[in-house]
Amino acid sequence: MSATLAERFSERATQAPDQAPLLRTGRLDQMVGLALQARGLSLPLESACAIETAPDCWVPAEVVGFADDRTFLMPAGPLTGLAPAARVAARRLTGEPRIGADWLGRVMGADGLPLDGKPPPKGELPLRLSAPPINPLQRAAIDTPMDVGVRAINAMLTLGRGQRVGLFAGSGVGKSTLLGMMTRHTTADVTVVGLIGERGREVRDFVFDTLGADGLAHACVIAAPADASPLARLNGARLATAVAEYFRDQGCHVLLLMDSLTRYAQAAREIGLAVGEPPATRGYPPSVFARIPQLVERAGALQRGGSITGIYTVLTEGDDLQDPVADSARAILDGHIVLSRRIAEQGRFPAIDVEASVSRLFTHLADGAQRKAATQLRRWLGALSRNRDLIAVGAYQSGADADTDEALLHQAKIERFLSQAVEQAAPLTDARRALAELTGTLP
Repeated sequence: MSATLAERFSERATQAPDQAPLLRTGRLDQMVGLALQARGLSLPLESACAIETAPDCWVPAEVVGFADDRTFLMPAGPLTGLAPAARVAARRLTGEPRIGADWLGRVMGADGLPLDGKPPPKGELPLRLSAPPINPLQRAAIDTPMDVGVRAINAMLTLGRGQRVGLFAGSGVGKSTLLGMMTRHTTADVTVVGLIGERGREVRDFVFDTLGADGLAHACVIAAPADASPLARLNGARLATAVAEYFRDQGCHVLLLMDSLTRYAQAAREIGLAVGEPPATRGYPPSVFARIPQLVERAGALQRGGSITGIYTVLTEGDDLQDPVADSARAILDGHIVLSRRIAEQGRFPAIDVEASVSRLFTHLADGAQRKAATQLRRWLGALSRNRDLIAVGAYQSGADADTDEALLHQAKIERFLSQAVEQAAPLTDARRALAELTGTLP
């Protein structure tokens, strides 16, 4: 392609959308930071509108708040050319995106329009970014494992259809590569990937290199690059979830990979602060911690069939797992997978810290033999971790600890078991068998 995905996104955001005539108009009263204030335009929250930046040139926007007779707007594109007292109009879009099976194999923007240079998909149903909350009693029990093709996860942190898990990692430890690996090797019917707040180069690399043509064939990628507006990044995560919901409602088992939940929270923070919401925890306003569960709770399994298994990456600044977004996500998710910088620096991929990771549904999804084998391996890893310094300097004495002695005996095999090439798939049954062989718990 002649332009990057981020450039395509930015160029398109300034173009006038295909819209019906003006319904109601107001005037721009004030611009403070990222937020715009308009008067004479009374609209409900999340209403679509447009701001005139030049004659017959409109930038889409959304209502994000109001106070007295003022309406707070957040633009979805750059405001080059914006002038005081510019017209603000409520507009009903005539070309709203429609969702359908032809979204598979496509790379779409946060506005539901293509980023891959192909014609827009025709779809079959109107696309809605928001969905009503799921009745908890209409959710299905999570009792069927979801094969993600990664040995360490399948064997030690088995995930179930409809489970929501966080992938906690700092920058540069291989989380995007691991997501691409899951996309290619999973047995899910459909994979939806939300790339929220990523650099344009990383979006392109993920689509063409990490994912590849084979991975994209049964996947849909929603991209809202880092240079997109906060509203676009927020809506990108909502759109990815809406696409997953469509395929779930068709009876499919969907794997939703969101990279990242932190960028979503940061976009929500920018919007909240722009409209005057006071910061609370480390600069995050309270609304951010209300939006996170609203997004995550849309995933899950339904009794009428179909499921969304969600894996949400969470950036841990300075590898701090007590970051407020990480702490909030860990409290509402059904488990967390931690990628360790120390392990990555040792050259092991994937750099999963099994000791620090947990799947809350593992005991429901694994049989007794697998649970016994996983417990044994965790004991060995714990012993190696406790005595790492002594072993490194050669001060550990054989016989001092039985678990450590066994762990040292199997150390090379443990490293091979937890390591996996990107192009290699490790099906669920093979991963369980390999774990049993490693720990000597074969029936």
